[in-house]
Amino acid sequence: MSMTGAQIIVDALEREGVQHVFSFPGGAILDLADALANSKKVRMILARHEQGAGHMADGYARSSGKPGVILVTSGPGATNIVTALANAHMDSIPIVALTGQVPTAAIGNDAFQEADVVGITRPCTKHNYLVKDIRELGRTLKEAFHIATTGRPGPVLIDLPKDIQQQTLENYAYPAKVEMRSYKPTIEGNPKQIELAARMIERAKKPILYVGGGAAASGAHKEVIALAEKCDLPTTTTLLGMGVFPETHPLSLKMLGMHGTAYANHAVHECDCLIAAGARFDDRVTGKLATFAPHCRNAIIHIDIDPASISKSVAAALPIVGDCRNVLKALLKEVKPGRHPEWRAQIEEWKKKYPLSYDRASKGLKPQYVIEQLYAFTGGDAIVTTEVGQHQMWAAQFWTTREPRTFLSSGGLGTMGFGLPAAIGAQVANPKRLVVNIAGDGSIQMNAQEFSVAALNNLPVKTLILNNGYLGMVRQWQQLFYGKRYVLTPLKRVNDPTLPTRKKPAKDLPEYIPDFVKLAEAHGCVGLRVTRKEDVEGAFKEMVKVKRPVVIDFLVEPEENVFPMIPAGKSVAEMIASHEDYTRGLA
Repeated sequence: MSMTGAQIIVDALEREGVQHVFSFPGGAILDLADALANSKKVRMILARHEQGAGHMADGYARSSGKPGVILVTSGPGATNIVTALANAHMDSIPIVALTGQVPTAAIGNDAFQEADVVGITRPCTKHNYLVKDIRELGRTLKEAFHIATTGRPGPVLIDLPKDIQQQTLENYAYPAKVEMRSYKPTIEGNPKQIELAARMIERAKKPILYVGGGAAASGAHKEVIALAEKCDLPTTTTLLGMGVFPETHPLSLKMLGMHGTAYANHAVHECDCLIAAGARFDDRVTGKLATFAPHCRNAIIHIDIDPASISKSVAAALPIVGDCRNVLKALLKEVKPGRHPEWRAQIEEWKKKYPLSYDRASKGLKPQYVIEQLYAFTGGDAIVTTEVGQHQMWAAQFWTTREPRTFLSSGGLGTMGFGLPAAIGAQVANPKRLVVNIAGDGSIQMNAQEFSVAALNNLPVKTLILNNGYLGMVRQWQQLFYGKRYVLTPLKRVNDPTLPTRKKPAKDLPEYIPDFVKLAEAHGCVGLRVTRKEDVEGAFKEMVKVKRPVVIDFLVEPEENVFPMIPAGKSVAEMIASHEDYTRGLA
């Protein structure tokens, strides 16, 4: 079969089952975009910024388990997806990025819109390619999808010179399989190691199951639940592992770490056996490494498909390299049932002593209240995305996640501007589900232009802005550790005493800028504003009644903080469990 390079790429996308491509065009990728217009199987969705396209592909992949695909042009088009690629790379999300490049003869000559995309993206992709021979195009595409979706998933980039897209290849055939001698991830765990892990779990008196995003990526949620129930394992998750173990389960400890529950952190601190399934011991989980899980250093079982992640931060007493689901299946066959009544009783005592709390009697509108009411109103039946900041942590704490792939948040990179485009990607992948983006007034402005994408594509994404007039998480750190010097964090008009040259704002000027209701309407969305607790439920009723994208601007109390909090580099013993703990510390 005779095909142009652009047609070969379209054929590859169709054969790989790709249905949606998130894109922003330009001269160096026009041949491929034009060829894709003829496809009856692949729909292109035009973003308003390349970073937005990248996060859309990311949200699509997280919520569906299928690889997300990006198409952008050369130079600034390609460099604008670097943040999205780094975000996906940190969180192990499968993405295939197709970037235009100047013609092969012009590479290295500083041609218009040329950039060394392979060099720039090498640190933030799992693998990348520059195609210089059309005969290599089919194999490269087949390898890219294979690499992105197997082993530890991640983003793969293919740089496509314009002339390669235009050339014609005779006798083209898409490869039926992948042959890569240098890339063979270990899928099955070592039987001897699994046997030793079973014995270690059986001996434990205070075991904890610690579940991360790797368990979500491998589809191991049923095995996680089965192991927890068989061995009576209290279970905590990372931010990316939320939903793998239902938070309605009596064994659930919810999230651990810097802003995790106090009872999860106490349980990990006191446990005598820690089973880490698809987690990488991130610094936001461990805090001060020297004091993390001090009673089980000889009983840490670490299951991960990426051997480079094992013992990278915390030494594993028993490493098991393999796909999380496969390893857990084998472990379930090997391990004997167990019960730990005293340990469970201790954990229940911690749950009663250290519940997630805030001032529920307050007459003001608390951000935690908004999230609790969202859960009550929806019954938890929604896909939730978040931006990054205080609202992200409140969402992790007060939204009860019950299913895998329904809580989508930027973990490793902490990317502001992630939530809205990720919600658009999730809505594309799940057209019949309610998709809600929980945002802050700072983060939402990073990629607010993508509201137009939701409106023009009839994607009824709902965005809740917890508007406190600050870059909230940075402001919280300034309050706790920098003497309340709120430098560069106010987003509203304030008479800031730390900046003596600032004039007092005129009385006739609005305090909160921008006006998110007007911004929503300008992008073709419905805008609502809520300032009182009693109006929250009514806003949610209006939100679901409208079959269009909706933005609700909640003017919440401006200096509310996220607790519990373990300060960076500190131990569980130094945790600020509540606002009361903080005020007592000041006294």
